[in-house]
Amino acid sequence: MAGGLLALLDDVAMLLDDAAVMSKVAAKKTAALLGDDLAVNAEKATGFHASRELPVIWAITKGALINKIIILPIAFLLSAYASWLIVPILLLGGAYLSYEGTEKVVEWITRPHINKPAASESSDKKKILHSEAVKIKAAIRTDFILSIEIIIITLDTVMSQSLPIQIMVVSLIALLAVVAVYGVVALLVRMDDAGLLLIERAKLLKGVIARASHITGELLINALPKVIHLLGIIGTIAMLLVGGGMFVHNIDVIHHFMSTLPTLVADLIVGLVIGMMLLTSMRIIKLAKTS
Repeated sequence: MAGGLLALLDDVAMLLDDAAVMSKVAAKKTAALLGDDLAVNAEKATGFHASRELPVIWAITKGALINKIIILPIAFLLSAYASWLIVPILLLGGAYLSYEGTEKVVEWITRPHINKPAASESSDKKKILHSEAVKIKAAIRTDFILSIEIIIITLDTVMSQSLPIQIMVVSLIALLAVVAVYGVVALLVRMDDAGLLLIERAKLLKGVIARASHITGELLINALPKVIHLLGIIGTIAMLLVGGGMFVHNIDVIHHFMSTLPTLVADLIVGLVIGMMLLTSMRIIKLAKTS
């Protein structure tokens, strides 16, 4: 009896060890995409009233977790029984990200004043909450697309492993994509609060330490708007890179045509081209409906 239990524990230990090794490999392969996920979602989760930042991030985090719970079993089923559907799904996701990224670029060029925090657009609480709800839905929708790419890449990494290891590794990376990404986002948007705390603490201190605490607090407060602006730019570029990359890496004709260019440049160009085609088509359809 004791020998059987020890054998079982040994098997579990080996399984966990194999899962840990494969998780490291999968994390390396998805690191860039997790970085893109962070940039995109940080941009989506900013621009709210200070008192609403954490509730909004929590709402997006819950939505992101639900996304993973939905995608994981579907990804395993598709991989096992309908692997031919994976590429079309990735291309649809790429088209959406390219469209959203290009729309953002066009808005920057034609309407630079449009990107304002929800709280500054209206003093009406209902309108603010409605604006938040719209942005939260958009953030969860974008997270869904990025989650598909992360989970598919991770699953492809462990396809040669046993089913238990596949489930453990893919689930771990999916959980990491939620906890790490939104944990960092929460820290970023509270930079100003940390700065205010340091300034308040400086009043209780003396000498060089007080001065250093006060300067650091001011730096954090002043840096927040710049960080948010930078994240907006990085997040938009990330959407175009991921969206374009889905076409470059999954369609041979596009891959060969862009093969002379650096990967990032090729992905960005294709993302912009696909996004502009979709954006133009959508606007033509809207004009046709109104006329």
